[in-house]
Amino acid sequence: MTELTKGGATGALNEPVVGGAGAPGTSFLEVRDLKVHFPTEDGLVKSVDGLTFSLEKGKTLGIVGESGSGKSVTSLGIMGLHRVGQYGRQRARISGEIWLNGRELLSADEDEVRKLRGREIAMIFQDPLSAMHPYFTVGKQIAEAYRVHNNVDKKAARKRAVDLLDRVGIPEPHKRVDSYPHEFSGGMRQRAMIAMALVNNPELLIADEPTTALDVTVQAQILDLIRDLQQEFGSAVIMITHDLGVVAEMADELLVMYGGRCVERGSAEKVFYEPRHPYTWGLLGSMPRIDRDQTERLIPVKGSPPSLINIPSGCAFNPRCPYADVPKGNVTRTVRPELTEEDGTRHWSACHMSQDERTRIWTEEIAPKL
Repeated sequence: MTELTKGGATGALNEPVVGGAGAPGTSFLEVRDLKVHFPTEDGLVKSVDGLTFSLEKGKTLGIVGESGSGKSVTSLGIMGLHRVGQYGRQRARISGEIWLNGRELLSADEDEVRKLRGREIAMIFQDPLSAMHPYFTVGKQIAEAYRVHNNVDKKAARKRAVDLLDRVGIPEPHKRVDSYPHEFSGGMRQRAMIAMALVNNPELLIADEPTTALDVTVQAQILDLIRDLQQEFGSAVIMITHDLGVVAEMADELLVMYGGRCVERGSAEKVFYEPRHPYTWGLLGSMPRIDRDQTERLIPVKGSPPSLINIPSGCAFNPRCPYADVPKGNVTRTVRPELTEEDGTRHWSACHMSQDERTRIWTEEIAPKL
C-alpha cells in the first residue's frame, strides 16, 4: 500500500449516541442515518441511503468510492444545499440527523443554515471554474463571501481577499485580486476557491475532489496547503475523493461508500492495511504502487456501479463480488448486511462473510497480489 504519512487516530469515528431523541453526542460533527432520495420520473434515486459517521475538530475524514456512490450528495446534504429547489419545489427527500457542534441542521430554519454556510461550514467545490462566477473578479467574490458574515466595508474586505490569496500561494495577490476566474490556471483557480472557503475561518471544511484534473505537482501543493491551513485554523476536514493516494496522505479516518451506503469505515491505517470488505479490496487492487516494481497488471473491480434507482437486493455489491457465493444460503442476494464493528477495534464493515473467512481471503489471496 502507499505509505501512510499520518497515523490513524482512534476515536474520530464514534458510533452515534443512542440516548434520548435528538441528543447530540460528543463529536463536533455527527451524521446519523442520513438519507437523500431524489424523486424522478423513472423512480426514486437513493443517492444516500442511511449513512452514519462522526468527526472531531482537527481531524480529517476521507470518503472514497466510485463515481455515483453518493460522496458528493453527502457533502451537499451537510451544506444544506439539497433542502429546497428552484421556485420552492422540493428537490430531495432528506431524513436523518446532522449535528454540528451541538446544533441539528436538518430541522433548522433555512435562514439559520444559510448563516452557518460559509462561516462555520465551507466547501471547496470539485470544479472551481464553474463554481466561481465568470463575470466578477476573484477578489470581489472572496470579499463578498467575507462581507456576508462580517460587518466590514469594501476596503477591509478587499484587504482580507488579498491576504487570503497571498496565504494560499497566489503570486502578486494585490494584482491578481482583480483578475477574473478564466485568467487563472487550474491550480490557481483551485487555490482561489480554497481562499474563498477559508475567508471566514470555518470550523468544518469539505473538500470535494480538490485535486481533480490537476497535474501531480499541483495536486501535492494543494494537499499541502489544505493540511497547513487545517493545522493553522484547527478545522475538521472531510476529503471526498476517488483517489486512494490522496486519502493515504491526508486522512485520519476513512469511510468507503458503495451504492449510497457505507460498506467499511475505520482508521486509515486499519482500512489500508487490514481491509475487511471485498469492495475495499477491489479499490486497493486497482491502485498502482510506487514502493516496489509492478510485475502484474492492476486488478480492476469487474462490472459497473449499480443504478441508484434499482439497487440490487441483499448486498448491493453482490453482482460484482467474486466472493458472493462464499456465505451459504444465497444470503448475499436476499439480505442486506448491516455495518458491524469488529470486537472493539473501531473498524466497521458490512459483509455477510465471517470475520475469519475475510481474514483468510485477505491474507492468503488478496494481500500477496497487491
